Amino acid sequence: MSLLSIHDVSYSYPGRPAALTGMTATVTRPEVIAIAGPNGAGKSTLLDILAGQKAPTSGSCRIQGEEIQSMDRKDLCRRVAHIPQTIPADVPFTMEEVILTGRIPYGRGLYENEDDMAAMEEAIRSARLDTFRGRPFSGLSGGEKQRVLVAAALCQQSKILLLDEPGAHLDPENEAQLWELLTDLRDSGHLVLVVTHHLALAAQNANRIWLLDGGRLVADAGPLEAMRPDALEHVFHVPFHWHQSAEGRVFLTYGR
Repeated sequence: MSLLSIHDVSYSYPGRPAALTGMTATVTRPEVIAIAGPNGAGKSTLLDILAGQKAPTSGSCRIQGEEIQSMDRKDLCRRVAHIPQTIPADVPFTMEEVILTGRIPYGRGLYENEDDMAAMEEAIRSARLDTFRGRPFSGLSGGEKQRVLVAAALCQQSKILLLDEPGAHLDPENEAQLWELLTDLRDSGHLVLVVTHHLALAAQNANRIWLLDGGRLVADAGPLEAMRPDALEHVFHVPFHWHQSAEGRVFLTYGR
């Protein structure tokens, strides 16, 4: 049984061209899958569908064989955690309180229980946030807030994580740490789907690339195959180049 199955999925907003058209893909094991494409390609719409926030116009999405749209909301949230692009501002909570919001799908009363606290502690450890204990969320940097939101998703104990441009406003150090965290999560058994415009980091860290263009999945493969320079130039309308360093490391650049 596949971990995630997307079959012939399309989605249209009223009065607009189709945001997704006939997308089909299957995931059978934990991976880091980078979802790339130009603005308006359908990347965020796809995550919304996988999170159960939008129903596809046609087609189906299944998690371990179960149709997403027919799943109980709490059950879905125990399997899929969605981290949107926008980081909330002026949140009047501590880091720990924000992380504990991940326990909402398990709510059994007004107060956290031992299972909730144990899940929070494990999330703090996995996201390497121990030194930020007790600090207000609003006082953290953008990169630190992003890691706290990832920790909240881990506290949710979902095996599928959906991240929408998590590195959009991060400096190189924080973005490198974020991708390292995502690969650690893959190694611990999570499926990570991450929308990104940072193709070089995706090429270095993702197992697989879903390249979208005009709502269609135009490539689904490992980085070297999915991100061929000719394919990327066709999608993004700018030249791309693969390079190899003296140490043998392969990396991607773009522009003339």
